[in-house]
Order: sequence, then C-alpha cells, then structure tokens
Amino acid sequence: MVRDICEALVRGDLSDPSFFLGMHRESETVVVRVFRPFAESVTVLSRDGRKRYPAERVHPGGVFVARTGERETFPYLLEIVEDGRTSVLPDPYAFPPLLTDFDLHLFNEGTHARVYEKLGAHVVVLEGFPGVHFAVWAPNAFRVSVVGDFNRWDGRVHLLRPRGSSGVWEIFVPGIGEGEKYKFEIKTKEGHLLLKADPYAFFSEVRPKTASIVFDLSGFPWQDAEWMERRKTVDLLSSPMNIYEVHLGSWRRKPDGSFLSYREIAEALIPYVKEMGYTHIELLPLAEHPFDGSWGYHVTGYFAPTSRFGTPRDFMAFVDLCHREGIGVILDWVIAHFPKDAHGLGRFDGTGLYEHLDPRKGEHPHWGSYIFNYGRCEVRSFLLSNAFFWFEKFHIDALRVDAVASMLYLDYGRKEGEWVPNRFGGKENLEAIDFLRFLHERVYTAFPGIATIAEESTAWPGVTLPPYAGGLGFLFKWNMGWMNDILLYMSKDPIYRKYHHTNLTFPIWYAFSENFILPLSHDEVVHGKRSLLEKMPGDDWQKFANLRLLFGLMFGYPGKKLLFMGGEFGQRREWNHDTELDWFLLDHDPHRKLHRYVQDLNHLYLRERALWECDTKPEGFEWIDCHDAENSVIAFLRKSKDPGDFLVFVLNFTPVPRFAYRVGVPRPGFYEEILNSDSAFYYGSNLGNLGGVWAEEVPAHGRPYSLSLTLPPLSCCIFKWRGV
Repeated sequence: MVRDICEALVRGDLSDPSFFLGMHRESETVVVRVFRPFAESVTVLSRDGRKRYPAERVHPGGVFVARTGERETFPYLLEIVEDGRTSVLPDPYAFPPLLTDFDLHLFNEGTHARVYEKLGAHVVVLEGFPGVHFAVWAPNAFRVSVVGDFNRWDGRVHLLRPRGSSGVWEIFVPGIGEGEKYKFEIKTKEGHLLLKADPYAFFSEVRPKTASIVFDLSGFPWQDAEWMERRKTVDLLSSPMNIYEVHLGSWRRKPDGSFLSYREIAEALIPYVKEMGYTHIELLPLAEHPFDGSWGYHVTGYFAPTSRFGTPRDFMAFVDLCHREGIGVILDWVIAHFPKDAHGLGRFDGTGLYEHLDPRKGEHPHWGSYIFNYGRCEVRSFLLSNAFFWFEKFHIDALRVDAVASMLYLDYGRKEGEWVPNRFGGKENLEAIDFLRFLHERVYTAFPGIATIAEESTAWPGVTLPPYAGGLGFLFKWNMGWMNDILLYMSKDPIYRKYHHTNLTFPIWYAFSENFILPLSHDEVVHGKRSLLEKMPGDDWQKFANLRLLFGLMFGYPGKKLLFMGGEFGQRREWNHDTELDWFLLDHDPHRKLHRYVQDLNHLYLRERALWECDTKPEGFEWIDCHDAENSVIAFLRKSKDPGDFLVFVLNFTPVPRFAYRVGVPRPGFYEEILNSDSAFYYGSNLGNLGGVWAEEVPAHGRPYSLSLTLPPLSCCIFKWRGV
C-alpha cells in the first residue's frame, strides 16, 4: 500500500497529502514522510536542535521517510540538501489548517464579505516561521497544488489539503514571502492538468505573462481620514457630481509611448482635474486583464489592480492623493461576464465553477465570454467580497457596474431557443436580480457614503430604488436614453432639427424616474461612431459651436454629469487606447477656447446650487417653453431649494441669431448673463446680451414678466436672477 501511495505521489496522482506526508504515529513509533524530488538528502531535526533523524529515500522519485523511534509527536524541522545547498525549514505538512469552519461555512453560504482575507495568498507567520498561506476553491478537482520558482513549478511538491465538503484546498508554505510568483496547478478528475492564476491574487505579472504574485496589502500609510469621515455624511443625490472618465493607459504616455505609473499619472491627472473643476475621476476597469484592447472589460484578476501601471501600493497612493485633493474615485466594475483565457476563472477545476456549464446560461453570445453563475453561493461570496475589497482596501468611492442589462435578462443578445427561461417561464435573471439586491444591502450598510452606478440600457423599473422598495438598489443609473436622443438630435443638420424637436424635450418626461447620470462616455467615441466634435454637423466653426451647445444642454438638464477624456478640448479622432490623447490640439485656438469653456462651465456648475441641489426631484426643473420647434429654441428654469435661487437657460439650436426673442420669467428684476457659449472667449461670434437683461412687465409663456433677448447662433445662454 505504501509503495502504491509513493508511486501515486511521484506520478502526481495523490489527492490528499495530509494522511501520508508529514509526521504520523505508526506502530508505536513516529515517522516523517517527505516528498522532495530534487533533494539529495533529507534529515529531520527536532526544533530544539538536540536530535537528528536521517531520512531514507524509499522511492527514487524523491520520497523520504525518517523513522524517529519516538513514541510521541514533536515539533520538527527539515534539513534538505538540494543542488549542493543546505536549507533548514519547517515541513508544510507540520502545520494544521488555518481556515476556520466558520469562514468556510460563510463562504459556502454565499455571505462571506471578506473571503479575500482567507482565500488566495497571504503572508503570515505561523509558530514563529514566516511564509505564505495559500487557499483556493476547486470543489471538483482531483488534486490541487501551488507551483512557483520556490518548487521549480513542480505540481507534485506542494499539494494542498482538501477541507472536506467545502471545496476549498489550503497549504502553508514556509520560507517564501512577498514577490513570489505562483499559480495553482489543478488536476481534474479526468486527468487533465490546468495551470490557473489565483482568483483572489492581489498582484499579477505584467501581460503577456499571467502568474500571480504574492503581495501584502497591509501597512500603506493612508492620509485621507478627513475625506473618509466626510464621505459618510455627504448626500450624493443633492451634491455636485461632475465626473471625468479616464482610461489610464491612454490619457497621457511617456515620450517613448510606454505607460506612466499610477504615481506619475496622479502627479499630472489630479491637478488637471482640480483645475478643470471636476469632482470625480471614473477609471475604466483597473482589475487585471490580459488584453489591452479589451480596455479592462475582460477581467482575469478581480482582486489585483493591473500591474501595467505599478503595484497595488502605487494605486493606493493614487487614490489617497485624489482624496487629499478633494477628488472622488469611481471604478468600473465588470461582474456581468469574464473571459475564457486559459489561466482565468473559466472551467476553473475542469467544470463550470464560476459560470453555468450550459452555454445558454453561461456564455455571452456577443462578447465570447462566460457569464457568472449568480445563484451559486461561493460565486456570490466571491463577488460580494470583491466589492468590499475595493471599498475597504483601496478606499474607492463608487463602483460603476458595467452591462447591467446583460445581467438582468436571460435572453440578452439571444434568439428564440438560445436561452433558458426562469422558473416562472420569464426572461428575467432572478439569480442576478437577487444578487444585486443582496449586494446593495450589504455594501451600503458597511460603507456609508459610497455609491454604485448602473450602466443599464433598458427601461427596467426601479434600478435606483432600494431593495426594500422592490428596486435593484443602485444609487445612480446612466441615462442612456438621454444620451441616445440628444446625440441623435445634435448630429442633425440644424435645418432639419425642427422635425426632431421631441428628441430634445422627451428626456424630461422620465428624467426623475431614476437617479440619473448624463453620460458622454468612451462608448460614444469608438467603433466608427466618431468623436464628439466630428459628430457635430456643419463647417468647423459650427462643429465647435454645436459641441459647446451640447455641453451647455447637458449641464442644464437634470442629472449628474460624465464626460470622457478628450471631449473637453474637442479631440478630433476617435479614442485609441494604444496612444495618448491629442494634447497638441490645445495649441490651436478653437480647441484651447473649447477647453476654457468646459472649465468655466464646470466651475459654474460647482458654484450654482440650482444645477445639482434638486437634481433628482421634479421641483428642480421647470419648462419655460418647450414648444418652439420652428425656431429650434428651448427655455427652462433650474432651481435650488431657495425659491430665489434659480437659473434661466435659453438654447438656440440653429445658426440663425434671434433678436428680441421674448422669454417669460417668474420674477421682475435684473437677470445677469453668467455664461454665453457664443462668447469670443470660447471661439464664438461674440453675440450676446451685454452682461444681462432687465425683466419687463410683458407677459410671456404664462408668466407676468419676460426678457427680450438676443440669442446667438448655436448657443446656450444662462441667466441668473439678481433681484429687483
């Protein structure tokens, strides 16, 4: 029997090493078995150094046995001679399991919010010996090993012990530490060998390499305590929120085209964002991903900030500096799908572990990726823990959840017969819905002041309602309807806009049905859609005027704001993730003046409570005139909680100036023109209202007073009531 076990061990066919390797009492004596295929000799030492027990090689493949003659087990070390070098280390199989039954229970129950502290690789000290504890979930594996330079990537050396029915395997490897590269070698029940990156790894090799790297996240000197305390008390719904969406790999690059580090980006990006007047930076996905062209949306390392830009500590420093400078950080979070890369989560132990095996439920037809099995408890623990990880370890302020619609609908992107109905016969993904509600109940309780944001492109009701009210629990939702309607309208030649006037006005009908963010995101400037500037009709002057008008409309309509990098200065070409933005355009007058306009608009937004205090409430917006389709002009009020604090927006969507254009207003007095997109400062024709207009007692639009205005071509004019 022992010979058979030795043969299995040498072949790599031993499933559970704990009953054979290490110290055991047999026939009234204590024996120690060691497997070191590259060792020349092995000696067992008592830890007090008093006794030595030479081990006999009982199999030429590297199995050693020391028969100590002792009756009781005792603490011991191994003296191993390998390649002519002698090392003394504890035996990995001399240590008891570290994971508690309670942790395993919570993990298997789907409620462990910090399982990233238990699974994965963790630098620990056991019984005075430093090393790394490894643990991984692979319930259908025949055996699991950890491999790395420390064992010559030989999957027979460090076999993990299974933890009963939990599906978790673990081992403590003494003598190694931070910086060690590793993977899990998994042998399936069919005998296939898989080499997998650690799903819970905190750090990874730079692509195209795929090994995980042991990393200790503790000890970073955070200096953002003031921000973190203040965050708990801020009501985001009634606060300014102006988001600059950034892809770190292409915002700026070094002269040789290589990436800046997290710290180098922070030194340039944060002052720029502050100067421009943004409140938040939203980062395209930063979790580890193998392919630059996925922009980060095909994640293989959910707990590892990508190593393209440095270490996890470097990313902590980025967030810390953002917070110290008053800038919030939003992270794109991709939990709708994951890629099929061989080292990733897919078919992790040879079976559908994180995904459904049935491709009708487990594979995304559009993206060629796997879909998470949201109903599996351990997957729920994985995803819940990942959200906690970003909020807790990296102080992230919000998670923007990508592709929520694909999570909610079982038939998303599928034809009839290509999907499986839910238990009620419907197309709603009940497991995903339940998970989102569960997630939000947990994260909003644990982290007051954070936010989750849904990129949800359908009319699913209650996305931003709390779970107790039947909603999904997000705080905000991207207003994709507004974005589509407005970009379609703005792309029309102004002569035809009067026939599409409802594209301007219809978004207000549902503007308060959810807590919306108005996005002009990266998705709108790729794949042949053209840049924002090039979407605009007309000659070059009209393109810039139309883009300024679009931004003015965006800031006037209810909802928080989001603009993708490059839009602020009129990037001409589509976004290319392989190169930096065309910053040289700022040497040209039209782009430089557009840049100034966006900066002024951003700072105006921060100053004027009417633009954000009642953002999610109907009382914060009031039409003055939405019916002048013939002239393609609209006018409306934005109001704060103070009845005397309101703004008048008047927008002209044609290149025809309008003179003595009358607009009804609620109060007599002086209305200061606080922004005019046609100003010469912004590359406009400099037509306007000479700084402001006095209201006249001439009824208009159902109001007792009105303004006689000059409306510049393709312009947004904003007026503030200054009193009688």
